[in-house]
Amino acid sequence: MTAETSRFDRRGLSGPFDIIGDVHGCCDELEELLAWLGYRVNWAGETVSVTPPPGRTLVFVGDLVDRGPRTPDVLRIAIRMAGQGAALCVEGNHDNKLVRWLKGANVKTGHGLQASVDQLQHESAGFRDSVRVFLEGLPPYLWLDGGALVVAHAGLKGEMIGKSGGKVRSFALYGDTTGETDGYGSPVRLNWALDYRGDAAVVYGHVAGPEVQAVNNTWCLDTGCCFGGALTALRWPERDLVSVPARKVWFEPTRPLADRIR
Repeated sequence: MTAETSRFDRRGLSGPFDIIGDVHGCCDELEELLAWLGYRVNWAGETVSVTPPPGRTLVFVGDLVDRGPRTPDVLRIAIRMAGQGAALCVEGNHDNKLVRWLKGANVKTGHGLQASVDQLQHESAGFRDSVRVFLEGLPPYLWLDGGALVVAHAGLKGEMIGKSGGKVRSFALYGDTTGETDGYGSPVRLNWALDYRGDAAVVYGHVAGPEVQAVNNTWCLDTGCCFGGALTALRWPERDLVSVPARKVWFEPTRPLADRIR
């Protein structure tokens, strides 16, 4: 196994897992969802500790950052849990863009990045460095549970599972797009899940909708928490869904949540 393969090939981890959709800085909702799932979250100032239920591991589908009001605290929870071996996370496209900003790249701060920039400006240089290191180290996807489960931010085609490279990483980050934009200024997306026939279950996020899209052994868990929807988790292998409603609309969507590709 190469160093690159070992980043995503975690088939030796059998769970059970609690897989959480796009958080986007919504830490109040994350804490509430963790409580429902049986995780105990305790804060001492800016230091957080999280005690998971016995044997369970949290998995984030990426896009921890942007749009919501508490991106630094979401990152504190993810970094702390990952450090103690209680959580895994894949890279989301928003996480990738924040890394580029942290490294000094000239990136546009639309689509919610400005919220993260504003919040991180009040954090120490040491904390920002720890965020950069953590997000840079995230794999493009995770292959888990003896090969029965894949977690990727925007999904993954069956023939890509177990492989690496630029095309695989791009698909995991952005999904299947035509290169065009729609009337809302968003990329025109193809719903790859409609044609998915792989043996592994694929759990992903990226495209927000009013409810979980479950089709062909795939689950899209992005239920638009930052847009006033809900934050959703899938318990694996039970395949139970747990959701908590958003406290408010934190970021106005550019298109209605119901207007998604089917």
